[in-house]
Amino acid sequence: MAKLVLGRALAGDGDGSSVGGSRRAKILLYLAVAALVAVAASKSFYTVDEGERGVILRTGAVVGTAEPGLGFKIPFLDRIVKISVQSRAQIYEQVETYSRDQQAATMKLSVNYRLPANEVERIYAEYGSEDGVVQRLIDRRVFEQAKNVFGKFNAVTAIQERMRLNSETENAIRDAVKGPVLIDSVQIENIDFSDAYEQSIENRMLAEVEVQKLRQNAEREKVQAEITVTQANAQAQAVRAQAEAQAAATRLAGEAEADAIRAKGAALRDNPALIDLIAAERWNGQLPATMIPGSAVPFIGTK
Repeated sequence: MAKLVLGRALAGDGDGSSVGGSRRAKILLYLAVAALVAVAASKSFYTVDEGERGVILRTGAVVGTAEPGLGFKIPFLDRIVKISVQSRAQIYEQVETYSRDQQAATMKLSVNYRLPANEVERIYAEYGSEDGVVQRLIDRRVFEQAKNVFGKFNAVTAIQERMRLNSETENAIRDAVKGPVLIDSVQIENIDFSDAYEQSIENRMLAEVEVQKLRQNAEREKVQAEITVTQANAQAQAVRAQAEAQAAATRLAGEAEADAIRAKGAALRDNPALIDLIAAERWNGQLPATMIPGSAVPFIGTK
């Protein structure tokens, strides 16, 4: 009984039921058309951000490039594939290589690159996406060129001339990467040698520091010795100068005394009575207490 009533309600009863069914069908049709229009409207426009370009595909074929901003497309036929044209950094954590002196090393590199905005159609057509460009153009060349350049340096030079190693690696990678991608820069962030080799380098550096220290000490002692010699020479020169001055003074004094003696002798020779005069000047007026028999009295000349 219930099934019979439900069937009549759905099928309609007489003319009234037929009109109601037609009206419901029209409403459903209108709703379907409206939904279709809404969906089509929502799929008729797109937006592309700054730093991106869009590849316009129509039924799978590339038909153009979408610039940043709002754009319109054919619903259900067109599709937009966005590709970044901003600078990106690709990090290579472990690039294993050998130096010229056969020392194993592991490098960490970062490669900054960007995709040209005017090449996005070619990028999609030939590589499918940015990842395809990185995998097929950059990755292989980075490993290849990093090993080639590092192999030209011995281990010590690679550490001491890090800037030159980085510059040559960057130039080699940039020259090797051919295609719709620009290499902005390459940076060697770290070089890791084996623990044994790093310990040997540390020991060598300590030895060099010790040698340098000994050289500095020797140089300091040499300078100190030169200072001591200079001071001794200066002191000897001072003593010599003092002795020469004293000798000169003694000589001058002797010459003066000799001149005086010569002058006195000449005076006595020319004036014999001068001796008696000098004696008389020095006499105190007292006669000698004893005299030799027959000798004359001083200054009187009588016997």
